[in-house]
Amino acid sequence: MSLRQSWGRLRPKLIGDRAFYAEVVSIVVPIIIQNTVSNVVSLLDNVMVGRVGTLQMSAVAIVNQLLFVFNLCIFGGLAGAGIFATQFAGAKDDEGVRHCFRMKWYIALAMLAAACCVFLAMPQKLITSYLAQGTDTADAASTLAYGMDYLMVMLAGLLPFAVSQIYAGTLREVGETKLPMLASIIGILVNLVFNYLLIFGSFGFPKLGVTGAAIATVLSRYVEMTIIVVYTHLRSTRYPFIRGAYRSPYVPGRLVGDIMRRGMPLLVNEFLWSSGMAVLLQCYSVRGLDVVAACNISNTVSNLFKVVFLSMGNAVAIMVGQALGADETKRAKDTAWRLIALAVASNLVMSGLLIALSPVIPHIYNTEQHVRDIASQLLCVVAVMMPMYSFCHCCYFTLRSGGRTIITFLFDSCFTWCLNVPLAYVLGYYTQLPIVPFYFAVQALELVKCVVGFIMVKKGVWIRNIVADKEKA
Repeated sequence: MSLRQSWGRLRPKLIGDRAFYAEVVSIVVPIIIQNTVSNVVSLLDNVMVGRVGTLQMSAVAIVNQLLFVFNLCIFGGLAGAGIFATQFAGAKDDEGVRHCFRMKWYIALAMLAAACCVFLAMPQKLITSYLAQGTDTADAASTLAYGMDYLMVMLAGLLPFAVSQIYAGTLREVGETKLPMLASIIGILVNLVFNYLLIFGSFGFPKLGVTGAAIATVLSRYVEMTIIVVYTHLRSTRYPFIRGAYRSPYVPGRLVGDIMRRGMPLLVNEFLWSSGMAVLLQCYSVRGLDVVAACNISNTVSNLFKVVFLSMGNAVAIMVGQALGADETKRAKDTAWRLIALAVASNLVMSGLLIALSPVIPHIYNTEQHVRDIASQLLCVVAVMMPMYSFCHCCYFTLRSGGRTIITFLFDSCFTWCLNVPLAYVLGYYTQLPIVPFYFAVQALELVKCVVGFIMVKKGVWIRNIVADKEKA
């Protein structure tokens, strides 16, 4: 078969029509805008903290990596209910969406209580684990002090973050992406303004350094939560799931069981994956605090270039999930492959941009030149891997859209803990391999994950209408 004939057969599977891309744009663009603004401000925040000092930047990076575990646990904990809410939305079942919304509250409050217990019980131990042996005693003590100050304030922002995710996630599942975007952008701008005022003590405000950065973040989260909650309730005719949502705490027992059965693997997955990322940073930190600072720069900058494929994951979850809920199997399969192709193609462009800018961007940080050099090289590694990241990310959300949460658990967190973490631990503690080839070796394992993801999506093991299954039971 010629190349032209092969492309002729593949083209309809990988490229959609104008209506398909119009739907993708309506879902993805608001999320891309939200994520882009969020990551731009995160970059500016990072630069502002970095201008205070490298130790302060490292302390904030360590604490944010720990808080990242909580954030991902919230995402994972709510994801099980979100799968059902998406399919209920596709089936035009407002009562089903309402029950899922209530269930999210129970899950989020449990996650919040658990996180507060952990962070209040052993904060110093968690932060100290990232301070490599041989670090100057004064530097280690200062980093720990900065980290403790930052963490204690940030704990006040966990509740509004959780509430925002409950509302924003449900709105997206019913097809509303603009309100979460606008609320997030306003919150982000509040964060940026108060970061400038409180970190540097501008316009008569106190100069609080990393503590000021934490206060600004917490304030922005309360602003975002207030906007999204108030507007949702004021527009209850547009979002019918919210009407009567608080009149009763009732959630059908069968649905609770289904959500827990399908959602628990997602919660465990997000906890293990995010904690795996925290462990990877800890392994990298064996090479010193300068490496922690460089990883922080690399992660913050690269997140700005990852917004396209991260947003495409949301499109997969919404469009494929709603197609499955409407019992349109062929549309679900075609949608999945077209979104995967679009994600990979768009990230080839983003990868090229990141490679071109990687030598320049780290220079906006007020840190040592060797830290900038390491960050530039790490950015190049990330850029090379981005098309593979995007493929795996979309495969993950495709598998998850049909409720195959055990499979996603094996695909995601088990892969991280069985391959990435052991390799990073061995290279970090038993070799003297420099950080850049060390980092590349760990990230290159993503190629194996791509192969596994392709096989599972192609086999169609994820195709299932879980709403119909529940109604028949």
